[in-house]
Amino acid sequence: MKIIPTPLAGIILIEPRIFRDERGYLFESFSKRKCADAGILCDFVQDNHSLSKKGILRGLHFQTDYPQAKLVRVIRGEVFDVAVDLRKKSPNFGKWFGTRLSAENNLQMFIPEGFAHGFCVLSEEAEFLYKCSNYYSPAGEGGILWNDPEIKIDWPLENPVLSEKDQLLPCIKDTQLPF
Repeated sequence: MKIIPTPLAGIILIEPRIFRDERGYLFESFSKRKCADAGILCDFVQDNHSLSKKGILRGLHFQTDYPQAKLVRVIRGEVFDVAVDLRKKSPNFGKWFGTRLSAENNLQMFIPEGFAHGFCVLSEEAEFLYKCSNYYSPAGEGGILWNDPEIKIDWPLENPVLSEKDQLLPCIKDTQLPF
């Protein structure tokens, strides 16, 4: 696995080594040992799998009572994946990083605790997998508005489709952050 640092401290891209031949391909999609060597020391306890159609935007989400680190990847289609630093004492507070994850590039993105996460679907459909370091807690759901004018994420969609819940999320300045 190739570890690729990003401009936002804590966010790491992982590029697997892919073995291809006439039958197809094989790659190691997760190795606890290699993640630990890259500084990813969490114990993943839950896997989530979502399917979304083109133009859907999910996020920006985080958990307050049981914060989650995530290791995310796309197994079908393509998304623009985003993480926003919500750690109040971080020099990068309110800054974001985004990249395209797809079934073709097989990139994975590690998002530590203290970040909001979201993605928008660029292909006709996308299947998205993510490992989480803590269990989902409905009571601890938090979120930031996808187009917060202070964060200024450069989404590659002009009019994304959002859930009603995501449309009503507050801006970062109006959010109680536990990080």
